Amino acid sequence: MSAATLVGSEAPLAQTHDVALVDLDGVAYQGHLPIDHAASSLGAARDGGMRLVFVTNNASREPEDVAAQLSGLDIPTSPDEVMTAAQACAALLATRLEPGAKVLVVGGKGLVTAVERAGFVVVRSADDAPDAVAQGFSPDLGWGDLAEAAYAVAGGAWHVASNRDLSLPTARGFAPGNGSLVAAVVSATGVEPDSAGKPSPTMYRMAVDRLDARRPLVIGDRLDTDLAGARSGGYPGLHVLTGVSSARDAVLAPPGLRPSYLGADLRALLEPHPAPQRADGGWWRCGDRAARVVGDGLEVDRQGPQGIDVVRAACAAAWAAADAGSGPAPQGVADLSA
Repeated sequence: MSAATLVGSEAPLAQTHDVALVDLDGVAYQGHLPIDHAASSLGAARDGGMRLVFVTNNASREPEDVAAQLSGLDIPTSPDEVMTAAQACAALLATRLEPGAKVLVVGGKGLVTAVERAGFVVVRSADDAPDAVAQGFSPDLGWGDLAEAAYAVAGGAWHVASNRDLSLPTARGFAPGNGSLVAAVVSATGVEPDSAGKPSPTMYRMAVDRLDARRPLVIGDRLDTDLAGARSGGYPGLHVLTGVSSARDAVLAPPGLRPSYLGADLRALLEPHPAPQRADGGWWRCGDRAARVVGDGLEVDRQGPQGIDVVRAACAAAWAAADAGSGPAPQGVADLSA
């Protein structure tokens, strides 16, 4: 894995990588709505020989349901091209529990199915003395479900969360995610759970092993989950600006959250990626755009359209300065638009 900075690719990423590990919300779609250029770009990448696996922190849905939604958005997908946090959660449980162990599942049908397929017995009450609690998101969860989880964890059950995303994107905005519900159980018990979902690289490794990928590429919209998982797993990551984390977030990202590539949207799969270069006067240049850090602030060459290259130059300048201990300060970085 390269240093925590942007790298270049003279050929389109769809040609230099054999498998794309693609996030869902904020990348392939937004809630139940399509994202511009997602279907056509993924289709073109597939036509060029790149294989796709959709890797999601959502543990409430079956792979079949996810595949059907993607197919309905003109992204033809089979269930075996979907890797969910529910599957990763079940795999994590199997590292400590024997088949037949009792697991209290607090979540949707996707998590129930994954836990059962892993050979565990699903129970519904702390009174059943479960060996573990598997907690995943479901919009139908209520106080009673969280209370059962808390009783079981306080009684010694191993608490495993499918993910700890505090929020999730919907068509109406951001809503509380599984991490917010997990936090309620943590507040009641004082016990921190283990987590199977991103930013743990568990799902990425499962997908890579499943396809025997040689040159995988992680694609995501969240620096703190998708790209942090890529960095911790040693995989190059493409950050697309169609979801949660903005261009400004990328500029201010610490080393552990930084992507290897930046793109405005999934068309970035079909394009070369110029590597930013250090220039005179403290400037960093990418294409015909430039940026530099001056004191606590970020200065951007404003000539011409913004474009993604200005974001790439800004990231290179800010990251180099931050790694040298000289800024920029958050208040010195304005919003950027690709």
